Amino acid sequence: MSDRDRGDPFRYCDGSQSLEGELFLPRSEANGRAVLVIHEADGIGGNVRRHCRNLANMGYVALAADMHGNGQPLEGDAMRRALDNFRSQPDLVRGRVKAGFDALLSAAGVHAAHSAALGFCFGGFAALELARSGAPLAAVASFHGLLTTARPAQAGGIKARVAVFTGAKDPLVPPADVTAFQEEMIEAQAHWQLTSYGNAWHSFTNKDVEAMGDPRMAYDADAHTLSWRALIDFLDLSLTKSL
Repeated sequence: MSDRDRGDPFRYCDGSQSLEGELFLPRSEANGRAVLVIHEADGIGGNVRRHCRNLANMGYVALAADMHGNGQPLEGDAMRRALDNFRSQPDLVRGRVKAGFDALLSAAGVHAAHSAALGFCFGGFAALELARSGAPLAAVASFHGLLTTARPAQAGGIKARVAVFTGAKDPLVPPADVTAFQEEMIEAQAHWQLTSYGNAWHSFTNKDVEAMGDPRMAYDADAHTLSWRALIDFLDLSLTKSL
């Protein structure tokens, strides 16, 4: 990953925790909209940077959030401990992702109603937790993210439109979890949609995932292309309605 592929360092805090995201500014005319992009389990990497750059090329301000601290990726036991903490403590993950959301609004100078959040894998789970918290952004999207939560949404509690893109072969998101999520969204009276890609495994948007050697994960070019196109249409519809 060369320096030119990275965004500009952007420092912010969650309480006493120092965080360092990466800011991607529009390459041409700005569209007045902003997107928070939340990384996979380890931290900000190539997959997040590529998608942030794509958004910036379309006129969005994109901020790659830092969920772990100091912009440093985690590995092994440290990563697993961090994920377990986030999964078991809704206030922790919601507070951390909200810090990124507030930093995005500050950097972009846009109203919350003109903003969105999306994430990949762990980041998809974190984005959904932001929606469950009742944050006033226009849209939230999850790509192959975990769908279960320690604190389900309450009726009328979700303000954002929600889109989920998942792989039907993803062993980390089994059919029972998909069903439970659908029931949660219905009971919460949310504006939501879910698309399942029949041949896709976990991490289907990540071109680098094969190097991990994890049989549960595989890049799927068709699912990636279709889900990204759907995401752009989803953002355009959701953020247009918020104007």
